[in-house]
Amino acid sequence: MRTKQHHFVNGAWKDYPSELNAGKCQLVLVFGSSDSIVKPEIYQHLKSLYSNADIIFSSTSGEILGDSVFDNSAVVTAIEFEKTNVRTVKTNIKRHSNSFETGRFLMDQLSGDDLNCVFVISDGTFINGSELVSGLNKNNKHNVPVTGGLAGDAARFEKTFTGVNEIPAQGNVSAIGFYGKDILIGHGSLGGWDEFGQERTITRSDKNVLYEIDHKNALDLYKEYLGEYVDELPGSALLFPLSLRVNGGDKNLVRTILSINEEEKSMTFAGNLPEGGKVRLMKANFDKIIDASSKAATNSFNSLKNNSPGLAILISCVGRKLILQERTYEELEAAKEILGADTAITGFYSYGEISPFSESTQCELHNQTMTITTFTEL
Repeated sequence: MRTKQHHFVNGAWKDYPSELNAGKCQLVLVFGSSDSIVKPEIYQHLKSLYSNADIIFSSTSGEILGDSVFDNSAVVTAIEFEKTNVRTVKTNIKRHSNSFETGRFLMDQLSGDDLNCVFVISDGTFINGSELVSGLNKNNKHNVPVTGGLAGDAARFEKTFTGVNEIPAQGNVSAIGFYGKDILIGHGSLGGWDEFGQERTITRSDKNVLYEIDHKNALDLYKEYLGEYVDELPGSALLFPLSLRVNGGDKNLVRTILSINEEEKSMTFAGNLPEGGKVRLMKANFDKIIDASSKAATNSFNSLKNNSPGLAILISCVGRKLILQERTYEELEAAKEILGADTAITGFYSYGEISPFSESTQCELHNQTMTITTFTEL
């Protein structure tokens, strides 16, 4: 397995040295700002370099290269596998009745006895991430790990752009299948947030729209906790996500608020909040957030059988970047220290992260986490 990385920044390309054979490259990942990746010359340049590869695009809320984070650029990672077959499928949310059917379609297209792992890059605005994940899990017959993330659009939450072998556009969802026994995939996902206040019950919701908690108006209750931050809604909601526990489980998901509706007194989240679920408010703990990145990297080694990863894809939530601000690089440094100097690191800040909780569970939609997927070939 070989990789080569490029960086399009300030209108010019920076190419990093590598022994990768461009003609044998199967996969190219492009993570960049919305303004950068929709430029036709970006796709044309990469296609001229990697004519036999599938080129996957995702817009971001920040680009990750090594232990650095960038804005208004495009980070490119080309991958040449020696023993692994790779297949990429794509669709658009408009071709399906809902997000669940979108996910089910993608998994059905990739199904195979030797399917080892699936990596998903999804639109981040039109999609319901929870429903997409449920669809991906529906026909995952061999329970292969599914990881990935939802595209970002800085902190605007307006338009995201994704695509495969084309100039990226809105509404696209792609999935990459990795086949064979010679590829080892690791994954880890952690948040590091502190919970506070009492646990409450969701008493009225519609998928990812929350109306009532403990039979009280959810938005009014939420505002009571915000204090001085209430005048900065909806942006300040990124500082106070909700912890969600469903079906009496011991694992909590994090849910980020995307928007509020003052007329309906409702809040729309990046993932579903089912009625009967238990929620608590959360707040940032800077040191724990950075430490969570280190632990996620450590967990991503669990499936690698003591092999060092050749590639690590880091997908972190835009909310973490907005909170950490000038300390954002610290969570990347924490991950790189664990992953090692020889691991090619790429990734982006997202509107949602996809990963299992552990090796034995199906994938979930996460918010406010650092999610790391590692790859190595035997």
